Amino acid sequence: MEQVRIGMIGVGGRGDIAQYWHRPEGRSIIVAGADINEKYLSEFKKRASTDVFVTNQYQSMLERKDIDAIAVTSPDYCHEEHAIAALEAGKHVFCEKPLAITVEGCDRILQAWERSGKKLMVGFNMRYMNMFRTMKGIIDSGDIGEIKAVWVRHFVGYGGDFYYHDWHGNSKNTTSLLLQKGAHDIDMIHYLTGQYTKKVAAFGSLDFYGGDKPNDLTCPNCNEKDICTEARFGRLNQCVYRQEIDVEDNNVVIMELDNGIKATYMQCHFTPDYHRNYTLIGTEGRIENSENDNKVYVKSRSSNKWHSLSDRIYDIKAGEGTHGGADPNICRDFVDMILDNKDPIATPIAGRMSVAAGCAAAASMRAGGKVVNIQPRQVV
Repeated sequence: MEQVRIGMIGVGGRGDIAQYWHRPEGRSIIVAGADINEKYLSEFKKRASTDVFVTNQYQSMLERKDIDAIAVTSPDYCHEEHAIAALEAGKHVFCEKPLAITVEGCDRILQAWERSGKKLMVGFNMRYMNMFRTMKGIIDSGDIGEIKAVWVRHFVGYGGDFYYHDWHGNSKNTTSLLLQKGAHDIDMIHYLTGQYTKKVAAFGSLDFYGGDKPNDLTCPNCNEKDICTEARFGRLNQCVYRQEIDVEDNNVVIMELDNGIKATYMQCHFTPDYHRNYTLIGTEGRIENSENDNKVYVKSRSSNKWHSLSDRIYDIKAGEGTHGGADPNICRDFVDMILDNKDPIATPIAGRMSVAAGCAAAASMRAGGKVVNIQPRQVV
């Protein structure tokens, strides 16, 4: 095989990463797309090629012999069904995070992956961002010593726009935003430390969104649209104060990792600004990022090593492409994994473990903050 022929399940929204795979003269090409939304299919066909196969029945796409791999970019609650079906059809799979919305669902995907003999990659594109690649390199160099503490604050400045104007706001579709949004951050805690979470305690509530508005109310049809600060008139326009919303918008998670590292993760969806702040403290120093300044700061404590003689500031270079240049890189890695047998930066197990920590945290906060242990993987 010299070129990977890729089909997409879910061509709207996150399906826009198809642009990095569609290289007709290169190592990958988009040949098919499936979606239940006819408008999305029409737009997808225009972006890709008039020759691309489109369908609203993803099963018919999986039956095609001219497709080598499937990218699952459908809503979270569909990932399990779509990933397993694609693997069982003999296709390599790229699955957007979270891998599934339950730990059991993740384990079923892993079982299908192992039976299939095909490649599986999880869409953890933060591992490809220049800022976090830099932080990983500094940590792995031993510059701050052995990590003992991690503090992560996630200011989700567009929480309403991203998660409460559509299906994300209902827990039956997401379990918790500690999976949908938090999957990235939990995975980065695991990635930067090299350790998985073993137990959590969490507190959270719905402090801003949700309410008593009808579930079928949309912003364009609302009598309060001219005065509501949350009114939106694009593709995502469901009322953020509707009755069905039950996913916490304010969360605090305390985590203990496998080697005793203590970590905290805080996530708020109604803050006015957008920013991810990571601080990792080791036996010989501290590292912290500033997304707003595009910098990483390293503070050193006194030791007998040369790097204790100075503090350092790293200016992060801008990446080309969406998500700070991460998307083109993760798409390239998926193709390289298939054609060159290259190991992925994020293993399928990493996808399972971020979901396991997120599910445990959701269970904890809905039980008043009790300690919840991470479920071991179910192997059949």
